[in-house]
Amino acid sequence: MNQPIQIYLTVRGGLEAIAWYEKTWTAECTFKQMADDGKRLLHASLAVFGGTIMFSDEFPEFESYVTAPPSRDGTTVTVHINLPTREDVDAAFAAAKDHGAKITMPAAKMPWGAYYGRLVDPFGHSWSFAAE
Repeated sequence: MNQPIQIYLTVRGGLEAIAWYEKTWTAECTFKQMADDGKRLLHASLAVFGGTIMFSDEFPEFESYVTAPPSRDGTTVTVHINLPTREDVDAAFAAAKDHGAKITMPAAKMPWGAYYGRLVDPFGHSWSFAAE
């Protein structure tokens, strides 16, 4: 299936990020390529929540260098995931918290009608989850 919009994150610790997303949200790594140095992740793709997350480690030697949230003292983007039920949202939050994520807004019924909450994963990326 063609996904016209996909998420691409820059992390510190690409291999650790793969492991975290796999154990926390049962993501499946569909592609992984290491950099020539054998230490950093050049590119990875994960299937999760019915979509694709792509990411790499930081590469300051590249002209198009993109930094991970710790290099910026935080992130400027929130990855939003719509899930079918409130129970799914609660399960995603519980798994993330159990694996070191920081809950920044506990999931609750919002004035606009959604069941919604936000968290920050151990790599500094902000995530929001919602269900109607």
